[in-house]
Amino acid sequence: MNGKNEDLKIAVVGAGAIGGICAAFISRAGYDVEVAVRRDEHAQAVRERGIRVTGVKGEFTAKLPAVADVGEMSEDRDLVLLGIKATAMADVAEQLAGRIGPDTAVVSLQNGFCEDALAEILGRERVVGCVTGWGATMHSDTELEMTSFGDFIIGNIDNRPDPRLEGMKEVLDHVLETRISENITGSLYSKLIINSCITSVGAVCGLYLGQMLAQKQVRLIFLAIMEEAMAVARAMDIRVEVFAGKLDYYTFTASRGLLGDVKRHAFLRIMGFKYRRLKSSSLQSLERGRRTEIDYLTGYITSKGRALSVPTPVNDRIRSIVREIEAGRRDISPDNIADILLA
Repeated sequence: MNGKNEDLKIAVVGAGAIGGICAAFISRAGYDVEVAVRRDEHAQAVRERGIRVTGVKGEFTAKLPAVADVGEMSEDRDLVLLGIKATAMADVAEQLAGRIGPDTAVVSLQNGFCEDALAEILGRERVVGCVTGWGATMHSDTELEMTSFGDFIIGNIDNRPDPRLEGMKEVLDHVLETRISENITGSLYSKLIINSCITSVGAVCGLYLGQMLAQKQVRLIFLAIMEEAMAVARAMDIRVEVFAGKLDYYTFTASRGLLGDVKRHAFLRIMGFKYRRLKSSSLQSLERGRRTEIDYLTGYITSKGRALSVPTPVNDRIRSIVREIEAGRRDISPDNIADILLA
């Protein structure tokens, strides 16, 4: 990633809710932005109609150059923002490897812990970690809504000083406030844990978050997911960051006794009420007949647990149930909650 910041050439791969909104805001700020999507009609719509952004930061439309395949992307990009589903990541990364230069930085905007898999294909020196902490919805190919405020957290995936980060922060600040972390691994893992609770459990039972956390059984499952994930983090020597400035997993999972249990369950009940209409993104994928990103959420915890001989029975069971649903061998149902508890 070379040159003056204002001269950066940027590619956004994937113009869904997050990627498309980023492309629009960054282009409006005056940067050279190219969008790479996966369908000809999508690329044509972006070129001709532009991306219309609505929501909490207002409304505007940005027309951008767009191509229908990563293989058609310009080769002179300094910075690539990766906004595709994790299920498509490996194929896209293989294509990217042949289109970008040795100094091009690639930032993952995706759910889950994707950075390790990306680094295996692109090289660790190219990949920059990112936590995306805001919400968006895709209403059509060119109609995107920013549904909530939040921030980005970026950092070097080896938690080392990285002179590129200030330039990336300046770019992403045009979308929402961006913070540089000296422990991006801990920030990524922190979000991974809460996603493994909300997204993965929501996928197997088909309920909104409020409906889930109103049930003591589900709250017990959330606690078990967190405890297993923290055991894996200790084995990996990861210092897990506080999630959203509120959830300290160390103190939360260490609470014992009647008073500790009451506080933990109360916290989860409040979270469930506050975000009661939140619907699992993996559940939405399943409802559309698509694969989930389970391998980069719950599956990341279980695979690291196996490698380090750390038992993760509840996470293992959730991952297995999601796989059965994907294969059509099991229905999405609240009845699956009892099956998880058997673990």
